[in-house]
Order: sequence, then structure tokens, then C-alpha cells
Amino acid sequence: MTIERLETAQRMSRIVKHNGTIYLCGQVAADASKDITEQTQTMLDKVDTLLEQAGSDKAHMLSATIYVRDMKDFAAMNAVWDAWVPQGHAPARACVEARMARAELLVEISVIAAEK
Repeated sequence: MTIERLETAQRMSRIVKHNGTIYLCGQVAADASKDITEQTQTMLDKVDTLLEQAGSDKAHMLSATIYVRDMKDFAAMNAVWDAWVPQGHAPARACVEARMARAELLVEISVIAAEK
């Protein structure tokens, strides 16, 4: 099977497609100076854009791994997540507390989805 890589740089590809499955690299907020609510929303907006570019959408997500800098933000992050995920289409999901690549980042997500 062919592997298709989109927006590839030396370190990573933003999208990898293989055998009808789409893998997104980790996505973070558009503006890391914002609070957890806005960071989560803009991060998910980026996921929407990449999934559309790859021929999918959030209703076709298979799995999501969410990293939060501090579990004190878990409820606020989940409020945005719950409003974003289409009812009946929740992916398999894990959420862990983790150090981020930059201290101001509060949340990051990695997504696997099926093509439409």
C-alpha cells in the first residue's frame, strides 16, 4: 500500500495517509498566550482543517490522544471537547498530563481518523 505524506518537513509530516487511515501530527493552540478554553478550541479548529485537507472530518475520528499540562484544566478542556465532538461519534480517547514542548502550551492532541 502507498503511504502519502502531506506538509512534510525534516522532522515530521502534518498528515500521513495509509490504507484509508489518516494520522495527524500533534496539534497545539494557535495562540499559546490564551487560557485552556481558547487553546483547546483553536487546537480543535486546526484538527478540523487538517482532517478536511486529508479527506475526512471529526465524525470519522478513530482515536485521539490529548496531553494537558496540568490536570486542573481537565474539566475546562473537556467542556470544549464535548461541544466539538459530534454526538454518537466519540473516538477512542486517552488523556494524560504531560510536559509540553513550550511552557506556555496547555494542551496538545494527536488524532487518527478514517477517510470519508
